[in-house]
Amino acid sequence: MKTRKELIAQRDPKSPISEVFRTLRTNIQFMDTSKKMKTLLLTSTFPGEGKSWVSSNLAVTFAQAGKKVILIDADMRKGRQYTIFGVSPRPGLSNYLSEIDIERPEETDISMYLQKTEVENLLLMPAGNVPPNPSELLVSPQMTKLLEDLKQVCDLIVIDGTPCELVTDSVILSRVADATVIVTAHKETKKDNLERVIKNIQNVGGKLVGVVINKMPVSAKKYNEKYYYHSTSTHNTNNFNTKNIANELKKETQNITKINNQKSKIDIEKESDLGRPLIFNNEDRKSTLDKTNDILNQINSYLDKEKDDLNK
Repeated sequence: MKTRKELIAQRDPKSPISEVFRTLRTNIQFMDTSKKMKTLLLTSTFPGEGKSWVSSNLAVTFAQAGKKVILIDADMRKGRQYTIFGVSPRPGLSNYLSEIDIERPEETDISMYLQKTEVENLLLMPAGNVPPNPSELLVSPQMTKLLEDLKQVCDLIVIDGTPCELVTDSVILSRVADATVIVTAHKETKKDNLERVIKNIQNVGGKLVGVVINKMPVSAKKYNEKYYYHSTSTHNTNNFNTKNIANELKKETQNITKINNQKSKIDIEKESDLGRPLIFNNEDRKSTLDKTNDILNQINSYLDKEKDDLNK
């Protein structure tokens, strides 16, 4: 089967972008101190921020590490994972939730709704047919049963959810997911929208562990005739106050952009249609100004390193 263009982690595992996904995988694993994370939900504020692309490549990266992974396309309105992996769009999630008899679940073979991919250790459950009641299906006992059963046969379930500002599906799913990550887009995602999504997830008891910033401008150096990207910036914070997160995010992206403007650039969209993710993680959600200062120090160190690279 021909490797799909958007699956860069599979198509070119040695590429800098693939390395970024391995960094994201490592950060997520590091946050899972209890080693009990089995379901990971990815959502966004609006369409076009790269949620499905990040979900698919992150799932591939976990599978490449030897994990048995099941990727669920939970966007039953406009699911696109089947196009990314080049498989049939149905049967899928909506078909399973509509057809299973919750009182006689043993009569339903889950494997009928899972599709093999070209990636070893990775199965896909596409969104399936568009149902009249996707939100209701996600809160049904059938959905709970599905996740319980899949946990028994895999190491990790990656859920590609819906954009939170359009429908409530992902907010609903965040209640049952072990961890939730929001995918945003540099200079596209609005601060107010991000704050609202964070609060909505937290209000229902969802465990929000981080924010990924996509489509970041990236500078390039030529190394052995290949472009070599600068290191990804990763910041851990116990203070998940939305205003602090948004403000520090804005400061960093502005500073990075200023430095990048002094160097040669490449068009990331030619490689992956998206840019470099920056990862902001939350471990305990404790409010502390000291940790915010630590983040600023890390940012300054990152910028100093970038300046040193320029002077070399």
